[in-house]
Amino acid sequence: MKKMDIIYEDKELLIINKPAKLLTIATEKEKIKTLYHEAREYIKKQNPKNKIFVVHRLDKDTSGIVIFAKNEALKIALQKNWDICAKKREYIAIVEGNVKKKCGEVVNFLKETKTLQVYDTKNAKDGKKSVTIYEVLARNSAYSLLKINLKTGRKNQIRVALSSIGHPIVGDKKYQSQKNPYGRLALHSTRLELVHPKTKKEYCFVSKIPKEWKNTFQESLTIYEKKNACESDDFQKFN
Repeated sequence: MKKMDIIYEDKELLIINKPAKLLTIATEKEKIKTLYHEAREYIKKQNPKNKIFVVHRLDKDTSGIVIFAKNEALKIALQKNWDICAKKREYIAIVEGNVKKKCGEVVNFLKETKTLQVYDTKNAKDGKKSVTIYEVLARNSAYSLLKINLKTGRKNQIRVALSSIGHPIVGDKKYQSQKNPYGRLALHSTRLELVHPKTKKEYCFVSKIPKEWKNTFQESLTIYEKKNACESDDFQKFN
């Protein structure tokens, strides 16, 4: 098992860069091979009495920033006020085709089947509203590189949104992708700006782009990473 990629840690928070193909939490089929299990083992080595709590999740096939709290009170406070505390949730995605519109807002109404497949229903009263903002950073003959920000936090939101406009995320067979050059879903959580619900202290966490993606969009991703640095002195800077 590879060593966890810890972005930041203090007495209350543990921020980890989750690899693709690893569950955030356990399922009925898999109890051990999860990021939560790795985080739990890590903090218990420091002190057997330590506890860890999942604040939010990423899909198994999505990589990037995941936040854990070291006490239940903070976990509850963050989850209860997530849309306020998580000031900015930014992702990078590589999608199929040439996204012609430079930027846009995708509104979907999401519903889940009994087999846990999330889909876009046309009945606004029958689904949960999701709002996804995208900006095209680069294009080539086969793919487009997108920066994505979330106004809502729904299960599979980005995947459904991009598929609904005819540009599924590369490697996302579940949502009509036909190509998989990276052997994984090309979706990565790159930046999260967080306000502590009690102290109001502001944090900025960033995660490096997967190296293999740079073979496709080297220049654009290098520029993005420089711009994506936590530039303000008002933030805690951790890379």
